[in-house]
Amino acid sequence: MERFVSSLDNSNGNSISRVLDFGSQCVNGNYKELFDPDVWEYVGVDQTAGKNVDLVLSDPYNWAEIDNEFADLLISGQALEHVEYPWIIFEEFFRVMKRGALCCVIAPSSGPEHRYPIDCWRFYGDGMRALCKHANLTCLECHTDSDEDDLDEESRVWKDTILIAKKQ
Repeated sequence: MERFVSSLDNSNGNSISRVLDFGSQCVNGNYKELFDPDVWEYVGVDQTAGKNVDLVLSDPYNWAEIDNEFADLLISGQALEHVEYPWIIFEEFFRVMKRGALCCVIAPSSGPEHRYPIDCWRFYGDGMRALCKHANLTCLECHTDSDEDDLDEESRVWKDTILIAKKQ
């Protein structure tokens, strides 16, 4: 996520861009510190209250609390495997993203079961691309970490799949 955020060109003049982080609760760290508050308005959303959660969703599959075309950027890291119906989550991603907005989703393709509170899925590139297709998002980049990637031992076990997509 750090590489993705550092690659962003957020030259909107004086306007602040809004980033929406799905699954933002700080369990093993969070992404908030990656976003300069002078440039980004960070909004963390999750199913339960906790550290780094600005908005608790009353229904994880119908984000009534969030307006259409709310976010300039949508991120989600290590959360998608914990939802039963990821295709519905992608529909909500599409709905809340502004036209031209990007999203970056990171989810494991491997690793042990880790219920928080449930653990339903592992994702490969084809699965992420299928979710994009279902939600009418354009996949710009999708890859899965491999043993050749420069990763620490803890990260290597998850073999994360990283998706970058755009709402056209």
